[in-house]
Amino acid sequence: MKTKNFLVAGIAGGIVDFLLGWLFYGILFVDTFPQPEESSQTMLFIFLGCLTFGLFISYIYNQWAQISTLATGAKAGAIIGVFMGLFDNFFNLAMNTDLTYSLAVLSLGIYIVIVTIVGSVIGLVNGKIG
Repeated sequence: MKTKNFLVAGIAGGIVDFLLGWLFYGILFVDTFPQPEESSQTMLFIFLGCLTFGLFISYIYNQWAQISTLATGAKAGAIIGVFMGLFDNFFNLAMNTDLTYSLAVLSLGIYIVIVTIVGSVIGLVNGKIG
């Protein structure tokens, strides 16, 4: 594995994930999904979670799949987004009584879009560095 590719692509993916989360959950669907308490610690942990996710996808793309194009990054990201979104929503439906089926479907759709774009960016960055 190329450490430089892993780190640069993962950080880029994490930043894109953070910005897309802000766009979708903080602007477009702000009235639909519950908002976290505003604090610098909350934002720090959200950012660290996004960075961790970017590094996770980058690891998969670099170590196992050798993904280095925008198109293959998008395809793999969409598939990962489907499974991770289903995983997350099934647990949320089980644990959160406020979550409806329609809200879970919307959440799944947003999840797929975000991970597809994050995967595209990581694949693109891998191809540009490699």
